[in-house]
Amino acid sequence: MAAAKEKASVCCSRDAPARVAGAPVIPMRAIAASPVGKVVAFAAGGGERVAASAAGASGAVIEEIAAVQPTTAKASSKGIPIMTRAQRCHPLDPLSAAEIAVAVATVRAAGRSPEERDSMRFVEAVLLEPEKNVVALADAYFFPPFQPSLLPRSKGSAVIPSRLPPRRARLVVYNKQSNETSIWIVELSEVHAATRGGHHRGKVISSEVVPDVQPAMDAMECAGYYNEADAPSRRLGKPLIFCRTESDSPMENGYARPVEGIYVVVDMQNNAVIEFEDRKLVPLPPPDHLRNYTPGETRGGVDRSDVKPLIINQPEGPSFRINGYFVEWQKWNFRIGFTPKRVWLSILLLMLMNAFDAGEDGLGKNAHSLKKGCDCLGYIKYFDAHFTNFTGGVETIENCVCLHEEDHGILWKHQDWRTGLAEVRRSRRLTVSFICTVANYEYGFYWHFYQDGKIEAEVKLTGILSLGALMPGESRKYGTTIAPGLYAPVHQHFFVARIDMAVDCKPNEAHNQVVEVNVKVESAGTHNVHNNAFYAEEKLLKSELQAMRDCDPSSARHWIVRNTRTVNRTGQPTGYRLVPGSNCLPLALPEAKFLRRAGFLKHNLWVTQYKSDEMFPGGEFPNQNPRIHEGLPTWVKKDRPLEETDIVLWYVFGLTHIPRLEDWPVMPVERIGFMLVPHGFFNCSPAVDVPPSSSDADVKEAESPKAIQNGLISKL
Repeated sequence: MAAAKEKASVCCSRDAPARVAGAPVIPMRAIAASPVGKVVAFAAGGGERVAASAAGASGAVIEEIAAVQPTTAKASSKGIPIMTRAQRCHPLDPLSAAEIAVAVATVRAAGRSPEERDSMRFVEAVLLEPEKNVVALADAYFFPPFQPSLLPRSKGSAVIPSRLPPRRARLVVYNKQSNETSIWIVELSEVHAATRGGHHRGKVISSEVVPDVQPAMDAMECAGYYNEADAPSRRLGKPLIFCRTESDSPMENGYARPVEGIYVVVDMQNNAVIEFEDRKLVPLPPPDHLRNYTPGETRGGVDRSDVKPLIINQPEGPSFRINGYFVEWQKWNFRIGFTPKRVWLSILLLMLMNAFDAGEDGLGKNAHSLKKGCDCLGYIKYFDAHFTNFTGGVETIENCVCLHEEDHGILWKHQDWRTGLAEVRRSRRLTVSFICTVANYEYGFYWHFYQDGKIEAEVKLTGILSLGALMPGESRKYGTTIAPGLYAPVHQHFFVARIDMAVDCKPNEAHNQVVEVNVKVESAGTHNVHNNAFYAEEKLLKSELQAMRDCDPSSARHWIVRNTRTVNRTGQPTGYRLVPGSNCLPLALPEAKFLRRAGFLKHNLWVTQYKSDEMFPGGEFPNQNPRIHEGLPTWVKKDRPLEETDIVLWYVFGLTHIPRLEDWPVMPVERIGFMLVPHGFFNCSPAVDVPPSSSDADVKEAESPKAIQNGLISKL
C-alpha cells in the first residue's frame, strides 16, 4: 500500500477500541488490538453509507445510498459532547468536483490581466491536508467512529470547537505565456463548495512562483535532463514515433513498428518542433502476425475453448462497510483518497510512484475507469476520482478505485496426529486497487489487508514492451530480440513507498524508533558445537545517515518500527515489521545522469523525521530538473535523530526486467512489493478467532468417531 500525496500515517494502538492519528499526508489511522488479537484501524467517517444487496452474483457492484445525518449533539457515555452533525467533508476526503471548480475559478480570477488568465494551465488541484491534530479532532468528535481518547484532556471539561478549520486546496499552475510555475493555496468553505454547487469563489491564501522548474506533462514523453539544452527555461518534450501496420484498425498494436533513428524535440510552450534529426536509416520492422492481443479472430487467431466460468458468490453480501471514503472490514478501519499523482490509504499512506514516469506525467491522471475492464470479482465498491485538466475543467474518472474481498487460500491449519482432529481456516483479504497506463506500460497498485494484521503493498506490471527496430540480421547486446526486426531493451522499474508510521501512538506522540534485524551464524565454539547455530541480531538506527540501508536476503534483513513505551505481555516493545519482497538497486555507474535527479534510488530504505513539506523523494518537480539530489539525499544530510520521534519510512523497491519472447505482444503480470507485519504488537495470533467456513463444518459433520479412531490406530 498508496494521497494527496502527502503522507502516510500508520497509527497502531493496542488499546481498545483503537487509536487514530492524522498526518498531513495522510493522517494516520490506527491498528488497535486487544489481548485476543483484535485488530482495528480507525479513520474518520464520511457522509454517505453503502447498502449492499443480498443477491450474491459475480461482479455485483455496491451502490451508495444517502445516510441520515442527525443535526444535534449528544453526550458520550463519559459525558463528553459528540458532534453527530459534523461538517459534510472529513478533513482527509479528496476534493469534490465542485471544490476543484471553486479553487480553479478563484485562482483564475486572481490573474492580473486577461492575458495572464488565458495563459494559465492547471497541472493539479488537490487537497492541502491539515495538520495531524486537526484530523485527530475530526476523528474524536465530528466523525464516526467517535474517539475522544485521541486527544489529551485538559483539567475540567473538554473544550470542543463547533467547527473544523476550512478545507484548503493546493494548485500547481503553469503560465504558458511567462513559462512560470506557481503554487497556490485556496481556502474553501462548505457553503461555496457543497451547498451552492461551487458557484462562489474561495479565498486565495498564498501564491508562490517556483523558479527553474517544469511541472508534469500530459500525453508527451518528457525531456529529462542531460545537459543545458534541457534546462527548464523551455518546456520540452521528446516524443517517440511509431507506425501502425493498419492505420484504420482500432485493434492494431500501435507499438509494433517503432520508427528508429529519428530524434525530435518539441517546444511545448510555443507548439513548435525545434529539433529534428534523422540519425540513422533503419528499415521499419516487417509486420508481425503475432503483434496483436485482442480476442480471437480480431488478432488473427483462435481463443482457447476449455476455460469454464468462475463465479464468486457472496449470498449474504460483502463483509465490508462503506461510509463515504471510510471503510470498515474485519477489525480494520481506514480512509481512501486520490490525487492526480497517487492513490493513498489513511491507514498508512502508501505513496507508490514510479521514479519519473509518474512524477513527470502524473500517475493518477493516467488511471483507468474500471468500467472499461476490471480484474475484480464478487461484490465490488468503486470510487470515482476528480481532477482538473490543463484548461481548468473538472474531469472525473468513474470507477477509478476498486474495493473488494478475495479468498486467499489457507490462513492457518493444524491436525493433531494423535487424535486425528484438524482445524483449518481460510484466509480472506480486502483489496483496494487501481490501474494506470503510462504510455506503453500498465501499472496496477494494490493494497491488501489481512485478517492476521498484515498489510501488503503490491505492484503488478503488465502492458506492452518498449521496443526498438533492428537492421536486418542485427542483434543488440542491451536487449532481447522478440520478433523479426524488433528488440526490447533490458530495463528497470522503481517505486517508492512513503510510510508515516505511528505504532501504538496517539496524535502528537513521538515514541517510535527503527531497529534493523539481521540473522547471523554463531561463531564456532562452545555455543555452536554442531556448527549450525544462528540468531537474530538487532541494531538501532539512531540517525538519518545511519538509516540509509539496503536489502540483504542472505541475512533475512528486515526492519521493525517499535514503540519505546508500550510493551506486550512478555515485556517486549510492540512493533510492526517492514518485510522486503524481491528488490534491486539501479544498474548504473555513480556518474549516471539520471542519478542526479534520482539519488534516492541508491538505497532501498531511508528513514527520516516527519516534516510536513518533505513529501517527494526526488523533489516535487523532477521534469527537466537540473538540480542535484533534491529530496531524500539532501534531507538526510541534516542527520536528525531517530530515537523517540515521529518516524517516516521510505521504501524503494524495483524490478530488473530482462525481456523474453513470452512478453510479446502483451506482457503477463510481474509482481513486486513488500509487507507490514505485526511484530510483538499482539499478545497472540489475531487470526485465531476467524470462524471455520461452512465447507469445513460440512466435512466435520461427515466424519465419524470410528473413522477418527481407525486413523489414530493406523498412525500408532
